Amino acid sequence: MSFTDKAKNKAQELTGAAKERIGDVTDNERMRAEGATEQSEARARQAGEHVKDAGRDVRDAMR
Repeated sequence: MSFTDKAKNKAQELTGAAKERIGDVTDNERMRAEGATEQSEARARQAGEHVKDAGRDVRDAMR
């Protein structure tokens, strides 16, 4: 995973966390859900990238 991808995913995760907190404070269920969704998407992308990296590491170790 490139540094740029990591930074984008982390930024989206932090944005989602902020939205979720704002939703909590303002009692806005839609904003809270939007934030939780953004966090989940970012974490899923990060997990997928980690799996790809692990696969590359295994492939390189076999060479």
